[in-house]
Amino acid sequence: MKNGLAGSRHLPSAFCLLPSAFCLLIGASGAGIVSPIAKAAESAFPARPIRFVVPFPPGTTTDVVARLVALRTGNRLGQTIVVDNRAGASGTIGTEMVTRATPDGYTWGLGTTTTHALARILNPKLGYDPIRDFASVALLGDSPYFLTANPALPAANVREFVAYARANPGKLHYASVGNFSVGHLAGELLKKAARIDMVHVPYKGSNLALIDLLAGRIELNISTIAASLPHVRAGKLHALGVTSVKRVPALPQTPTVAESGFPGYQASLWVGVFVPARVPGAVVALLNRELNATLRSAEVRDALAEQAFEPGELTPDGVGRLMRVETKRWRKVITDSGLKPE
Repeated sequence: MKNGLAGSRHLPSAFCLLPSAFCLLIGASGAGIVSPIAKAAESAFPARPIRFVVPFPPGTTTDVVARLVALRTGNRLGQTIVVDNRAGASGTIGTEMVTRATPDGYTWGLGTTTTHALARILNPKLGYDPIRDFASVALLGDSPYFLTANPALPAANVREFVAYARANPGKLHYASVGNFSVGHLAGELLKKAARIDMVHVPYKGSNLALIDLLAGRIELNISTIAASLPHVRAGKLHALGVTSVKRVPALPQTPTVAESGFPGYQASLWVGVFVPARVPGAVVALLNRELNATLRSAEVRDALAEQAFEPGELTPDGVGRLMRVETKRWRKVITDSGLKPE
């Protein structure tokens, strides 16, 4: 990648990070070597509070994760990290805002599968390019989805649900938080893998879907675990399966869809931190180290586990590769399903 996207450890050849009296001229004098001047610039960052744009409403899983990470990483950096919720258009409004910020490391954006993989597939006229306009910083982790059913449905697991769906083609309804959301596409992926026919019902929020699921107006919901977990633990909903590669500690008795007879099945909402393109590589590298250190904290890992969120740890290059792989994978799912983006 160019312009610091690959987590380069060199500042650009002419970049003024410190106050105006200190302009840094740094040469690329060897791969992997950081000059003393670059180290000095890095140590001066951050000198003021950081703005963390979360393009989703307060209280969502992504918002809870962002606030937890912001608090702990801010303590490590010695600066306040202020979460700024800018929801709208499936996260693309707030995400586009980040691209217009000064590329100095003081504006972060929370990026997800939706904003940095699906958005570009679904909207060729998107106001930003997820790869060109951002520098990848760190992967915070991912949140798998639960297949939860109303107890009245005669199915206690994925295998029984598939058998029932095959016996009742087109009669079952599954909910997600909207068309072309990860939950929606996870349902389409299951339909193809299991050779079943069920009707998608999009909702404007997970709470609305849960209300109808609890009332028996729909049979299945595919949503993040945190939204469904309290109802599952209370016995009001049945957890049929989880969409992650491995079982989740929050409900270890619930099998994955993959181990229920559909190997290779996987769907999750991954969450990462991105900054505008051209943020100096030394700053990106510093942020990557501090965010990864935050995620290794036992306190943070325990708090994330309460949200059924699996922390991740990647280099900036690794985040970029994940974004490309996920974009390719979901494009294939959309194409194979015959879905037509609006």
